Amino acid sequence: MTPNPSSRREFLQVSASMAMLAAVSAGQTAQGENPKAPSLERRRFGKTDMNVAVLGFGGAEIGYQKVEQATVSKLLNAALDAGLNVVDTAECYVDSEVQIGEAIGHRRKEFYLFTKCGHAVETAGQESDWSKPGILKSVERSLKRLKTDAVDLVQLHSCSLEELKKGECIEALEQAKKDGKTRYIGYSGDSAAARYAVECGRFDSLQTSVNICDQEAIELTLPLAKEKNMGVVAKRPIANAAWRYDADPSGYHHEYWRRLQELKYEFASAEARNDQGPSGPAAIAMRFTAMQPGVCVLIVGTTKPERWKQNADLMQAGPLSKEQLESIRARWKAMAKSDWIGQT
Repeated sequence: MTPNPSSRREFLQVSASMAMLAAVSAGQTAQGENPKAPSLERRRFGKTDMNVAVLGFGGAEIGYQKVEQATVSKLLNAALDAGLNVVDTAECYVDSEVQIGEAIGHRRKEFYLFTKCGHAVETAGQESDWSKPGILKSVERSLKRLKTDAVDLVQLHSCSLEELKKGECIEALEQAKKDGKTRYIGYSGDSAAARYAVECGRFDSLQTSVNICDQEAIELTLPLAKEKNMGVVAKRPIANAAWRYDADPSGYHHEYWRRLQELKYEFASAEARNDQGPSGPAAIAMRFTAMQPGVCVLIVGTTKPERWKQNADLMQAGPLSKEQLESIRARWKAMAKSDWIGQT
């Protein structure tokens, strides 16, 4: 007897569903998925197979501020429990890779792991090494520190346009991908170099600065990256929270603070700066960045165990109104100076 096609389809569908339920009950969840985590918007990361939570964790602060391991472990495990599935770090963030490996290496299948390369050099006075051997050595070092056989994404860490055009550093990443050390490769940087990285067609992703004080990428790189179906990581989405300072903080936060003095957004001025809710500056900044076409995940760093979940909760407010979004863009276009380029 010839089987009824519709009955056969139903049988296969039921069988597939039962197999999936069995896998979940056995704890065999997909990479980057935590079945116990509350809902947080997921976005496809370009043409990769990754579905990333819109809010990720950046490992710079825990490294540069030399946060105690116990705090890092508490922070990252709580974030995973709250829905985090992207952790982004770099070889030059002091001991960040080591701390991440120690804290959540045992939960490796629950998150996507991104790192960056190019600055792990041992020669005194040398700030970077973009040679093929240097890049491959950097990747191997990162894998050991992160306690994993492979990462999901390795990114060139803000190398210059000149180095990108030479091509050797890109060849190194392609070799690392071929060798199974990383599943995907990307470029992390801004302005002309970022534009070239998108145009050359050799990268799976772009990480670039996008925020209320840094909007160059919205026109320079994001549209083309989206057209090429690249995964886009938005760094500095809360603009270093520069609104917190009454006076010029100098150093890392100076540029965005300087720009804010001229942009004068109402939500980031006067008493509004202290609003910790969905109408406050942090929430508006993150929601603004998340609304930019092509952006897949926002990377926010913190040293406080409760902060990541607080930020995730703020994101639940959803997109800004069309009026507020257009107001922020219009203010930027009216005030931005020629030197207000992407901050690496």
